[in-house]
Amino acid sequence: MRFNSTVAAALLGLAPEYVLANLLSEGSAHQCCVALSSSDVGNKVVYPGNAAYETSVGSYWAENVQLEPTCIVQPHSADDVSTVVQTLTSTGGDSPCKFAVRSGGHMTWAGANNIDTGVTIDLSMMNSTVYNKEAKTASILPGARWQSVYKTLEEYNVIVPGGRTGPVGVGGFLLGGGNSFHAARIGLACDNVENYEVVLASGRIVNANSETNVDLFKALKGGSNNFGIVTKYELKTTDNAHLWGGITVYENSTTDQQIPALVKFIDNIENDPYASWIGLWQYNSTTDKTLISSPIDYTKPVAYPEAFNDFYQIPNITSSVRHATLYNLTSELQQADGYRDVFLTSTYLNNANVLKKTIDILNEKILAAKPLAQGKDWSIMVIIQPWPKILWQRNQNNGVGNVLGLDRFDENMLQVLYDYSWDSEADDALFQRLCEEAMAELDDYAKSIDKYNEYIYLNYADKSQNPLRGYGAENIAFIQEVAERYDPDGVFQTQVPGGFKVSQA
Repeated sequence: MRFNSTVAAALLGLAPEYVLANLLSEGSAHQCCVALSSSDVGNKVVYPGNAAYETSVGSYWAENVQLEPTCIVQPHSADDVSTVVQTLTSTGGDSPCKFAVRSGGHMTWAGANNIDTGVTIDLSMMNSTVYNKEAKTASILPGARWQSVYKTLEEYNVIVPGGRTGPVGVGGFLLGGGNSFHAARIGLACDNVENYEVVLASGRIVNANSETNVDLFKALKGGSNNFGIVTKYELKTTDNAHLWGGITVYENSTTDQQIPALVKFIDNIENDPYASWIGLWQYNSTTDKTLISSPIDYTKPVAYPEAFNDFYQIPNITSSVRHATLYNLTSELQQADGYRDVFLTSTYLNNANVLKKTIDILNEKILAAKPLAQGKDWSIMVIIQPWPKILWQRNQNNGVGNVLGLDRFDENMLQVLYDYSWDSEADDALFQRLCEEAMAELDDYAKSIDKYNEYIYLNYADKSQNPLRGYGAENIAFIQEVAERYDPDGVFQTQVPGGFKVSQA
């Protein structure tokens, strides 16, 4: 591909000679950026030193994923995304352009949605939400954060199933499955998508729904970034943005009361699917204390519903339960940004022994970290969430299904997420190692008592894990077939290194 160096130089604020003598000579990544700067989206390309570039890099939730791409392009529309993709797939010759795609930037492993040498497509400028009252759907662009979606829809007293913490981005959440406060009642978030607008590797813009490109429609429900770039999601809405809930904080000494209450709660969710519970056991080095925080939320405005009776009996330190909107509750439930972070997750059959072992391992890793951590501000946390069969059985008969593979399981399960965060780069290897050890030890224990399940929730998975493999052989084959059909040159397998690739599953 030939470049207009004069145009590129003007857009970059540099002399044409510099563009040719320096940028192009430094490798294909610069060549790709110059090609974008010379294209119809040239005014949306930003470089290191530019305020928009620095804002984009700094907006990733975890500091350890804040890589520095050669350039960042910030499309405003599906047509812009199409231009970007066509440019990047036709530039570079024998060294094709490497690029990343990010929406909310909430994954915790470096390279999942960003890149060092290459181009990052930052979808954050595509962030609007439009409610269609007649169709009872919301059209949501991929760069939106869930707090903005809920705020927009609150005016109409409707909701869509989405993230339970406001800053999470729409795109990755929906492509990985999507657990929400409403999942027991209306299923996983991906099963509530009625249409995807997708830019394929060819640059063609297509729709995928229950009538058009049905195979792609199904594959996108859990199949992540293996097929193209989704530029719009149309979700079914549900009445009532008003809930009851909040965060209740307990002493760690109540763990022995929490465990049987949770086991019972998971097995009874199908009797009251309006109820949602999360348990966070968190040690903080600055206080040298472990506390339990439990967001309990009821997805209709009923105070103190019976579903949480066993938890009411446990003495607490504080509680913020109240009548509130979905926007308000998800604004409260946020983890601090500005730290380095690692997530690892697994799924187990609902079992008290697994839960006890989960907390025992947490306590062991706290003791292991104390003499070794070089930073002063770090946290070791485990997040436990119900994963009952009703979450996937709600939509088993919707005619299309998804590729998560959960429909082959008929037992209530629970999900464990080890979440370690720290302030010092010097501790990167320590906390990555401790977190991986914790997950492996819990997996081994669960396998020893026949309570392990191979499903791994993609949205919480670490680079050391392979969540697509847990979807089952049949679904892996289907995802691969769809990826080859819509991306025959394997652009999203090779030119987009971030994310979980079906070619490596």
